[in-house]
Amino acid sequence: DGGFLLLDARELLAEPGAWKILTRTLKNQLLEIVPAEMAWPFSQPTLKPEPIPVNVRVILTGDAQTYYMLDNHDPDFPELFKVLVDFDTEIARNQTSYHNYAAIVAKLVVEEDLLHFDNTGVAALIEHGARICARRNRLTTNFPRVADLAREGNYLAQRQGAELVTGLHVNQAIKRTKLRGGLPSKKFQQMLANGTINVFTKGKHIGEINGLAVIHAGPVVYGFPSRITATVAPGRAGVINIEGRADMSGSIHTKGFAILGGLLRHMLPTNHPLTFSASIAFEQSYGGIDGDSASGAEFCCLISAITGIPINQEYAMTGAIDQHGRLQAIGGANEKIEGFFDTCKAQNFTGNQGVIIPKSNAGDLMLRADVQQAVKDNKFSIYAVKYVLEALEILCGQAAGELKNNTYPKNSIMAKAMDKAQAFWKNTTNK
Repeated sequence: DGGFLLLDARELLAEPGAWKILTRTLKNQLLEIVPAEMAWPFSQPTLKPEPIPVNVRVILTGDAQTYYMLDNHDPDFPELFKVLVDFDTEIARNQTSYHNYAAIVAKLVVEEDLLHFDNTGVAALIEHGARICARRNRLTTNFPRVADLAREGNYLAQRQGAELVTGLHVNQAIKRTKLRGGLPSKKFQQMLANGTINVFTKGKHIGEINGLAVIHAGPVVYGFPSRITATVAPGRAGVINIEGRADMSGSIHTKGFAILGGLLRHMLPTNHPLTFSASIAFEQSYGGIDGDSASGAEFCCLISAITGIPINQEYAMTGAIDQHGRLQAIGGANEKIEGFFDTCKAQNFTGNQGVIIPKSNAGDLMLRADVQQAVKDNKFSIYAVKYVLEALEILCGQAAGELKNNTYPKNSIMAKAMDKAQAFWKNTTNK
């Protein structure tokens, strides 16, 4: 009486009648020994003890989704639970956080009788915490996942007869985790090797570009390239989203495609309507498509199809666009870069391959050691750009041009796109 009761909201809601009993007890400050909800189906008349007065404070723990569901659907909830405390899923990446990570590892060592970790072992766990978070100068607070890696690192160290758990053991644990959940990635690489899936990492093609996507296997995320193609001809259909026509496009992808249309009108300010029929598709994709991270690549692919200027297939691109051509941050940047790196490695490096990402993602990168080494050795490149036209210049190897007074410099990519748009209009209207 007068104390605190700590309850898990999801477990409470899973018990029939438990939520109603709790709210009634808190409202009336009386605890029924045999509530009506618990008496059913044995509801014959029995002796019923008097309710007991209670004075207790209840603390509910749970995720944001459960909180908002209760707040929206139970009118008593905001009256009974007035204080909301949000716990973040990430913390600042600084010395204090490093010490906190080390303290958690030390606690785990004592409680579970693990081998002690040296400084490289703790540092490897901190690095992986930064990779999981994937945000600049932040670390994850998903400590159960970090603890699982520490336990597996301890197992590997013991099996090898080591006295301390080092960064080598932790990195081996990370690789084993990815290997166990890596069947989708293995299948993709196998189909790539035998020619079932067409992805090009060499040469130049018109209206084709390597986009990047991710797949999830539990907590493990894998990146892989996805070939995007575009075709254009005179007509009045506008830009057609083939995935959308096939009901395979999610709402965010559909929104990104609509933004692409707005950007096209902004970038091609002609004195006549844009009269062409264009279609864009994710080739060899047989499931749903969602997210807007490919919208930048779709725009570049479409401009290539309009102008007839080929795109260098040694590059892959990811990034969402706004209607003024800015390239916006996306998720899974590390995994997407590594996925294209692995594909280039499987098809042999040319020394010129690389990935284009939004500049706002540059500070989020925590790449594998082999990718970092390849970048240092100039075998692989990562370009962080702010505007989609910067990406277009890298992909096509020509100046994109800057719009001034509704015109572009002569012989620039966008000037050629304007000329082609006018030709389409004349062809369509027979002028």
